[in-house]
Amino acid sequence: MEKYIEILKNVSLFEGIEEDNIPSLLKCLSSKNESYKAGSVIFNEGDTVEYVGVVLSGSVQIITNDYYGNRNILSSVSDGGLFGEAFACAGTVKYPVSAVAISDSNIMLINYRKIITTCSNTCIFHTKLIFNMLKVVAEKNILLSRKLEFTSKRSIREKLMAFLLHEAKRKNNNSFEIHFNRQELADYLSVDRCAMSKELCKMRDEGILEFNKNSFNLLGENYFF
Repeated sequence: MEKYIEILKNVSLFEGIEEDNIPSLLKCLSSKNESYKAGSVIFNEGDTVEYVGVVLSGSVQIITNDYYGNRNILSSVSDGGLFGEAFACAGTVKYPVSAVAISDSNIMLINYRKIITTCSNTCIFHTKLIFNMLKVVAEKNILLSRKLEFTSKRSIREKLMAFLLHEAKRKNNNSFEIHFNRQELADYLSVDRCAMSKELCKMRDEGILEFNKNSFNLLGENYFF
């Protein structure tokens, strides 16, 4: 666990908690570490809500599948990120989504009841932990609202530009990389991959942007920051 302390001290759930106190806090939370191969399911839609996950290494995607088998990526979580916390705090009985390891990943699993319920030892860190959990849930709500902003656009081009402009502003540079491949980006924006690829090529030919795999460069003076 010592090798992950550097990651954990920067995890939003443990914000404001001294590094030296993290090991004892993890013991109080009865945390456990699990390894998952790329493509492995951490929890499936319909499973009983039990854990909040912290990505120690690797990456995880939160996904849903509709009646027709179409995948929708709700979010992507990398080192230090949390997942499953919103359902725990909401008192959801069954996960309405699935969590899948996109690369070989090490995940810390914490029973959510240990987080939202003060322990019998009157742990001095627990009040801070509950406050941090509420903050994380609020931040995730903002991220989901932003995704809704992208997907609510009428055309594929509008969805793409809304997403790409947000990424450029977030990184304060018109040249940037995204953490999705083509299929994942299509699933995230809820569009057909082939149609999206055609639109990207049109935008490139019109001098709006340049791209190579997951690297993008927005062209034109209006896109510089």
